[in-house]
Amino acid sequence: QVQLVESGGGLVQPGESLRLSCATSMSIFRLYTMGWYRQAPRKQRELVATVTDGGYTNYVDSVKGRFTISRDNEKNTVYLQMNSLKPEDTAVYYCNARKYNSNSYSYDNYWGQGTQVTVST
Repeated sequence: QVQLVESGGGLVQPGESLRLSCATSMSIFRLYTMGWYRQAPRKQRELVATVTDGGYTNYVDSVKGRFTISRDNEKNTVYLQMNSLKPEDTAVYYCNARKYNSNSYSYDNYWGQGTQVTVST
């Protein structure tokens, strides 16, 4: 059974940094597209950043230049470096793993339980 465990969240002031980690138990971690999503109170979950098995990255416009997603395939872990944090970054951040399943013609999707990030003065 696949497990994803996020860590690294916390309470910081605007302008400070945090690094989130997502440790996984996936035996084929390197074949998954990994992503970070976030959900603020009363808002829909949104995609923050993704990194593919090939190393391609994508970011929501609001975090470009501030956040960096990376992966360590030897440790089966994905990271989200968050710099210059703003109050609007406050949310629960979720780790996601996704891979197309050619047998079921759908995507295998796995989620962590989330880690709280609060940016406040």
